[in-house]
Amino acid sequence: MGTILKVLVAIPAILFTVFGLRWAVDPGGAATQFGMPLLEGLGLSTQAGDLTAFFLGLGVFIFAGLITENRAWLQAAATLLGLTAIFRTLAWLIHGAAFAPDMIAPEVIFSLLLFFAASRLPAPRSADH
Repeated sequence: MGTILKVLVAIPAILFTVFGLRWAVDPGGAATQFGMPLLEGLGLSTQAGDLTAFFLGLGVFIFAGLITENRAWLQAAATLLGLTAIFRTLAWLIHGAAFAPDMIAPEVIFSLLLFFAASRLPAPRSADH
């Protein structure tokens, strides 16, 4: 993978890591940033825990892919982002959620970028050679 592509892939890794850290240390501010109320009690536990894990997980997966040059890490992150865009759209179509193109577009773009970057990494080596 070329240097320019590595830099482009590092951008979402940094963003998602920052989003995750924000959920960990300032869930109220993070909730506001994402247009949602900060829940209380068990809802807050789920909201902060799940969203911190989701965003930090994305950042870790992408950084792991960049560092190890193992395409599976980038594919995992791309899959999570792609599924997020799909289910965000389905929430709008089926459940009456607000349509969020400003959130869906980056999810789709980053997902495609990560799948493209993964395709530029060498295939995994077979252990039986």
